[in-house]
Amino acid sequence: MPTDTKVPLLAAPPAGVYQDDEPLEPRTAQPAQAPAATNGGGMVLTTQCEFPALGRGASRDAFAVLVHARAPADVARAPIDLVAVLDVSSSMHGHKLALLKQAVGFVVDQLGPDDRLSVVAFSARASRVTRLARMSAAGKAAAKRAVGSLAADRTGTSIVQGLRVGAQVLAGRRHRNAVASVILLSDGKDRSVRPDTKPAGVGGKSRSYADLVPPSFAARAGGGSRPAPIHTFGFGASHDAAAMHAVAEATGGTFSFVENHSAIQDSFARCVGGLLSVAVQEARIAVACLHRGVRVQRVKSGCYASHVAADGRAASIDVGELYDDEGRRFLVLVYVPRARATEEVTRLVKVSCTYRDTATGQAAHVTAPAALIQRPLELTCAPAPSMDVERERVRVAATEDIAAARVKADGGGHTGAAQILDSRLRAVERSAPGATGDDPTCEALKEELRDLSARVGDPREYKQTGRACLLAGMSSHAQQRASGVELQSTASKLTRAYLTPKMEEMVEISRESRKRGNDQQTGGGSRQVKRIKEELS
Repeated sequence: MPTDTKVPLLAAPPAGVYQDDEPLEPRTAQPAQAPAATNGGGMVLTTQCEFPALGRGASRDAFAVLVHARAPADVARAPIDLVAVLDVSSSMHGHKLALLKQAVGFVVDQLGPDDRLSVVAFSARASRVTRLARMSAAGKAAAKRAVGSLAADRTGTSIVQGLRVGAQVLAGRRHRNAVASVILLSDGKDRSVRPDTKPAGVGGKSRSYADLVPPSFAARAGGGSRPAPIHTFGFGASHDAAAMHAVAEATGGTFSFVENHSAIQDSFARCVGGLLSVAVQEARIAVACLHRGVRVQRVKSGCYASHVAADGRAASIDVGELYDDEGRRFLVLVYVPRARATEEVTRLVKVSCTYRDTATGQAAHVTAPAALIQRPLELTCAPAPSMDVERERVRVAATEDIAAARVKADGGGHTGAAQILDSRLRAVERSAPGATGDDPTCEALKEELRDLSARVGDPREYKQTGRACLLAGMSSHAQQRASGVELQSTASKLTRAYLTPKMEEMVEISRESRKRGNDQQTGGGSRQVKRIKEELS
């Protein structure tokens, strides 16, 4: 079928009536797993104290306990329900749309027969292109035909309409795979949305960014479980980075900036590599104080919701999904009281985590050894701080300053924004882990801060790439998850910070497939030139 022919779009029915999703194949029952509190084969949970010891006569505010949770590696994969919401407005014509089709085709190839995919296309209006169908051989062929037949519309961009139809597809499912997600790509701006906090409808047309998110995604559904995340991709320099970041942030998704159009397939690959390796769902960390005088004061948890009990004796963090071999680090800041005269050890907190194994659906529970510190009568010399805790302090402080620089730059203070980032860069360089010069986390932060400082200082560069880079960095650090920042320059390595093995593997597969495609095109062109020369001779 020619690529410039539009496939007939399915009419968008009222909300919630897309109830024609393809049934799931019966799956072999998984053996029941006991919800044992062991680390073998399940999540690994550890704690580390800021200092190993504190004098008996001393007390300490904001004493840091690092909580580290890591999902198991090489687990059985759970099938996914994926909805691709794609911008086909007038600005997507030509090479950009061709690259998008190629990228979606790659995603289709990576899905298994138990995975299901639906495609939604939007411009000024939105329509479902394919129903939620299993990616069997026939399903893949149908999906590729439909995507290959899309053509750019001559109208504008309505992100809100695209997400509305995507939400209808997920809400109306009669059958449900264990994992569900939405990927949203747009290269334009939703003209009905303004970056303000006015209620929807003020002035007749204006909406805030929050109004882009369908209600079914905006709130937690069914017993506190996290709704399906929307992973957003800002395609090129003219998209609305703030809107795409707001949609991802509200739903637990990531925001990726793709300036280099040809890298869209790698960005999709990175995201899908994670979605196809969800190992843990509904993870929730609980912190309980052990010593009667210890109190939790604050929790540094990024975008993950945390709660501290009124009396400070307990805290919790809602972590949600973790990919295969993916980790999360949180700083729990506690008050440590003075010790009794005979107290040699103070047991600070006990940390546990409940979660659901995605592949089996079984509930599980893991507990870390109690976090404790020695209480010598006197400290003859100050103990060295934990390098892991210091590294996390450095990362959290850098994340906060990136957000502060974004606020400053959006207000027109480009010089001030660059100064914030430059100051934080010097602080990272002076820090204990940063001063070594070989700490991967700190070296990546240094590179990121230098790159962002150069982009925010110039108003024109900030408008074109700086804002999107800042927001993508904020998204990645807040979630501790790799989000794509694919730039024209090859200097940026920001996406490497949180890459999991499965995500990295999928990106390598994508790059190999693109290389093969380029080689085939080059070879075909060479053969054609050779044939023409032979005919002329």
